[in-house]
Parts: sequence; C-alpha cells; structure tokens
Amino acid sequence: MKQFHLFLLTCLLVCSVNSVFSEDSDTGTTADVSFNYLLKPSDLIEIQIFQEPDLNKQVRVERDGTIMLSLINRVKVGDLSISDAQKRIEELYNKDYLVNPQVNLLVLEYHEQKIDVLGQVNAPGPIEIPHDKTLTLVEAISRAGSFTRLAKRSAVQVTRIEADGQKRVIELNADKMMGESESSDYVLQDGDTVFVPERFL
Repeated sequence: MKQFHLFLLTCLLVCSVNSVFSEDSDTGTTADVSFNYLLKPSDLIEIQIFQEPDLNKQVRVERDGTIMLSLINRVKVGDLSISDAQKRIEELYNKDYLVNPQVNLLVLEYHEQKIDVLGQVNAPGPIEIPHDKTLTLVEAISRAGSFTRLAKRSAVQVTRIEADGQKRVIELNADKMMGESESSDYVLQDGDTVFVPERFL
C-alpha cells in the first residue's frame, strides 16, 4: 500500500513539473527563446553575473537598442543575438572591472513583432512574427489564408520603413518564389506591410 501511495505521489510531481514547462512555452518566456533570437527594443532581459550578485539586473532594452548596466554604463545590445550580447557584456566587464566574468542573459519578455497582409488574400490582417525564427513572404501569405482567385501573385508589394524613417516599397513575384527553393523567398521584418493587388481580368 505504501508503494502505491509513493507511486501516486511521484506521478503528481511529474505532472506538476510538466505543467510548469508548458506554461512557460505558452507565455513566451525564457523556456522557448533560442540563443539566435535578436534582441529588440522593449525586450525585458535579466543579466546574471556569476559570483557577482550586486551586478545582477533586470532591464528593458531602450528604443535605441541600449541598456544601462552597473560600472560599464550604456551597452548596445539591440539586434544582437543573445549569445553575442552576452559576449559583449563579458568583454566590457573584463576590460576594466572583472577577471574572466561569466555572464548569463535571459529574456523575460520579448517584443511582439507583427506584419500586415492586405489585399487579395482570404484572411487579411496582422500576422505575428515568431520570436525564435524568421517569417518569409510565402509563409505570411499562407498564414493569411493564401491568395484569392483575383490575386496578382507576380506583383506583391512589400512596404518597409527603414531605420532612417524613409519608406521603401519593393515589388516581388510571389508566384515565382513558391515554385523555387526556400532561399529565393523574401524575409519580412517587424512593421512590414504586404499588399496583394488585384489582377485585371
């Protein structure tokens, strides 16, 4: 009887642990953020430095891609991968303050990235870019319900606001991309607008 009770207790503990990890993956916390993720403004990150608890800090990436840390002040981490950001912080601390520092960077909240797909698709509207991988033009159109029968697939327009504030519009042949290798597909960025025009019958 005691063995049976022990077995039940073990099962409950396993289920509880699995539940915790499942919740992490649903909320987009550190459990499902890879080292290849590029840090963005508004990301909330935690810096942990081994055996230096006074330097540990939670900080949000500012609009210019920088963070403020003790001793080394402002550090540019925007558009760096998690591993590259860790290396940069280690180098700065190692330069004047610490001997062989070991930095661990965790993403607690990540910036939500979206694009808009408009025009001749079956389900126009915003599409979220996965935080741990890229989103291509063909994938975005597929997630927007694919083309309508009136879509002009050879002249899909992507509008992008560049870093200097200038608007750039490029025209892409999505029909051709769908028939070729994945390398020919176009990678979208946060804030892009995809417009599928109507073809003339």
